[in-house]
Amino acid sequence: MLYAQLAGAVSLREIEAGMSSHANRLYHVHATAPKRATLAEANSNRPVEIFADLLAVMIQRSHRKLRQSMDCVTYLIDSTGLALNALSSGWAQFSAKVCGAKLHVVYDPDANSPVYASVTPENVNDITAAKAMPIEAGASYVFDLGYYDFGWWATLDAAGCRIVTRFKTNTRLDVVEERSVPARSNVLSDRTGYLPKRMAAARRNPMSDLVREVRVRIDTGKILRLFTNDLEASAQQIADLYKRRWQIELFFRWIKQTLKIRHFFGTSENAVRIQIAVALIAFVLLRLAHDANTIVKSPLRFAQLIRQNLMHRRPIRELLDPPDRSKPDERQAGFGFLALSRRQRRRPAQLAITYAI
Repeated sequence: MLYAQLAGAVSLREIEAGMSSHANRLYHVHATAPKRATLAEANSNRPVEIFADLLAVMIQRSHRKLRQSMDCVTYLIDSTGLALNALSSGWAQFSAKVCGAKLHVVYDPDANSPVYASVTPENVNDITAAKAMPIEAGASYVFDLGYYDFGWWATLDAAGCRIVTRFKTNTRLDVVEERSVPARSNVLSDRTGYLPKRMAAARRNPMSDLVREVRVRIDTGKILRLFTNDLEASAQQIADLYKRRWQIELFFRWIKQTLKIRHFFGTSENAVRIQIAVALIAFVLLRLAHDANTIVKSPLRFAQLIRQNLMHRRPIRELLDPPDRSKPDERQAGFGFLALSRRQRRRPAQLAITYAI
């Protein structure tokens, strides 16, 4: 499955054909090319928790390495839809003619890496998935209107988190103070006040502390009402924080286009969840390898280089150099980016990225 993501395969038959064509390299790691039926059965029956737990461990270990500092952490929260065909209607039916799933992600824009991911059917609300996400005390969380829930905001606020999101147009703010704003800037107003004391069905609003509204004009001319519980930062800093939310959209586009999670090898819930987990594992591996090598600056160009040299055993830092003909033939050298040396085969837990980095 990892080979499929890194090689850009879009079907089980393509995986089978691609790995069979490199059987001599598979031999050096004591492996054989899998059959399509074997892959299909494993997708249906192998517990997805194996892959999800591995992804969680990799994210946890790689996050600090990629960030290097955990001060002033900012997390972006969003989800993206994944279209499925009618064969997935048993678990992912959204409407009469539409089936789909959602990938919910907490993303660190400074590390350019996800820190949490979950998969749900398309009809699960974003805020429902968000309430199951872990909260890091003191961090800044930026999200859009899909996470509009005063109770959840109050939970983040109680944990000492900074919140930056948007107001709905019909949400009233009882203004207490009008603050000055820089002249000739995109910030139109900066006000503090209180949210309505009561919610629907006469329930008390748990978000009862003093909050802040910053109105900004974006490049398209549209005016946004931004909400934050940070009363100290400048209005421009709040506007810039919300603008960073675009980075998670770029992340979703990257994994869909580069790792091909728009094409699924199976239709069952288990198969879809496995493929998404493996795609994110591949992303983390690529991030670690790209961070450790400076041959190209573009992550997309780096992923393309890995794809072209996936089955060739060459140091990553030399992928742009002509091959050295004085070295042993590649057929005797082994299995490229996914290779294991004899010493590594005695320590199977280190797996592919050991050689890559």
